Amino acid sequence: MAAPMRRVCGFALRRSSMPMDWSFPRHKTLPLRNTPVFWKEPTFRTFFSDKRKLHTAAVGRIFRLRPFHFLVATGGGYAGYRKYENYKVEQLEKMGLEVPAKLAREWEVALYKSVPTRLLSRAWGRLNQVELPTWLRKPVYSLYIWTFGVNMKEAAVEDLHHYRNLSEFFRRKLKPQARPVCCLHSVISPSDGKILNFGQVKNCEVEQVKGVTYSLESFLGPQISPEDLQFSQTSSCNSFQNQLVTKEGNELYHCVIYLAPGDYHCFHSPTDWRVSHRRHFPGSLMSVNPGVARWIKELFCHNERVVLTGDWKHGFFSLTAVGATNVGSIRIYFDQDLHTNSPRYSKGSYNDFSFITNNNKEGIPMRKGEHLGEFNLGSTIVLIFEAPKDFKFHLKPGQKIRFGEALGSL
Repeated sequence: MAAPMRRVCGFALRRSSMPMDWSFPRHKTLPLRNTPVFWKEPTFRTFFSDKRKLHTAAVGRIFRLRPFHFLVATGGGYAGYRKYENYKVEQLEKMGLEVPAKLAREWEVALYKSVPTRLLSRAWGRLNQVELPTWLRKPVYSLYIWTFGVNMKEAAVEDLHHYRNLSEFFRRKLKPQARPVCCLHSVISPSDGKILNFGQVKNCEVEQVKGVTYSLESFLGPQISPEDLQFSQTSSCNSFQNQLVTKEGNELYHCVIYLAPGDYHCFHSPTDWRVSHRRHFPGSLMSVNPGVARWIKELFCHNERVVLTGDWKHGFFSLTAVGATNVGSIRIYFDQDLHTNSPRYSKGSYNDFSFITNNNKEGIPMRKGEHLGEFNLGSTIVLIFEAPKDFKFHLKPGQKIRFGEALGSL
């Protein structure tokens, strides 16, 4: 009698009366002659606990969490989250809604500082120095122009193939007629940018943005005696501010200008004055965009900066170039000894250099509009100066300004 038929997957199988063993022998292996091996089982570490074998993950697949990885992951992730929060605030402000400043707590600032921004900025600086092939220059620069709204019609050289690397493109010069210098006002804008804040300095506190301040003494450092350049300790913050005001009836004023990545990256002398001293503060390189400046109190005091001090016809005058992320390079044209974003630095330290010598007792004279220095990408300029009480700013908070336009006058 024929065995019954079963249909499985379209094939007819005959049920055999004899049982069939579908398992392979335990101690035999199939011949794999000339068969390539596409996968190799990873080696496992084995531990014994109460005579039971406990297998761990594959040795080759173990990820060791190091402190550096943890700091980069947490700090970088939190910085990205803050960027998103700042973006939402900017959108609300564009709608005309006033958003109160929400200051960061100490642990939030410490977490942000854990991001190796100094190392990343040095790496970015080296990348900017890499010469691009001629065929690649126009696509790369065109993408940057489109992203940040750069006006290349103002550039002295409009041909993108002329710039060998990103650094040369960032530091591009302008046509002479692109930025006429205002002759009617005593103080002009030293750079392109956005006005974050301006006004009188009160109680030794300076506003970096509306409602968020920083200490004048922490920002400039101890006052220096013109005779022997020895640090003089002040008894109170108000006395420090009073020491900067050299003429009776004058007040201390300030102005903060933020340079975006698409702005012209060179800065110029804002007035006729003499530079007598330079103080360099190594520090962090956190972002200084308006959103972060609204979030971190004394942001400018945390970041690396170069303070130039001297005097003009009304007394004390200073210009400070503040560094930021990817802006570790701050260059002052007449100061060849200045080296910013050095790998080795002591936290909270600063170094001084005097331009007043036995042969040059007047310092470095600067004319209004003269080239003074440059950033590697874009950052912030802070002016703090002494002027009579009738000095008036011709500005509005948040307005865009260009180098050469008027800041204020008597």
